Amino acid sequence: MAAYLKEERQQLILETIQHDKKVTVTELSQRFGTSEVTIRRDLQELAASGQLIRAHRGALAARPAPPEPPVVRRMHLDRAIKEHIGHLATELIKDSDSIFIGSGSTTFFLATSLAGKKNLTVTTNAISIAHELSSSSEDITVVVVGGFLRKSELSLLGHIAELSLPEIRYDKIFMGMQAISVTDGLTTDHLPEVMTTRRIIENGRELIVLADHTKLGKTAAAFIAPIQVMHTLITDDQADADLIQEFRNAGIQILLAK
Repeated sequence: MAAYLKEERQQLILETIQHDKKVTVTELSQRFGTSEVTIRRDLQELAASGQLIRAHRGALAARPAPPEPPVVRRMHLDRAIKEHIGHLATELIKDSDSIFIGSGSTTFFLATSLAGKKNLTVTTNAISIAHELSSSSEDITVVVVGGFLRKSELSLLGHIAELSLPEIRYDKIFMGMQAISVTDGLTTDHLPEVMTTRRIIENGRELIVLADHTKLGKTAAAFIAPIQVMHTLITDDQADADLIQEFRNAGIQILLAK
């Protein structure tokens, strides 16, 4: 079998993964007549440059995050899945907790599932969530941060929001995310929200991300934080098993909504 230069081998790996969408270390090792250690190194280098997604026992084709429609429209897309994720998230909330709920369509359904919780304090930067909670039980205290209104998300961002956030402490942060990747971390296509999201994460003790399977293994343009800031990922059982294993290998607790 002919020997391959590293650059040639990596280019062929990329061509294979673009065609098959998924490869394993064992298959590539046999194809190129080289050790699995070498193949793992190739995959790691290609993942670091964003050309593929490292997965358990192999790799997946890189998948850029699709553009997001406005939050009001997204509430009607895969609604049942988002409702199940939101409902599952409430199991992590105890009476007397202080929590932050970020903007988004999936987090909105968490807000709709909080009835019955006692002595809860909810901080949010989402007008839609604040409005939903305004008609909830009197046992829920709602705190809204100020800021610049991002109309498509009905969220409040910018330096005014960031200045108010250090005045508030919360036990758990429940946040949606446009794109999540083990190698590229938490990312978004909306640059103005990056600093506000970072400030939110810094002020909480535990970050819980709510994201359906379409958000996993994707990378958007603007980096928010590495995957290690996330404690728990709540997604649905349609998520790719290899991707889920990659998150678990990175130390992330996974909850799957049925």
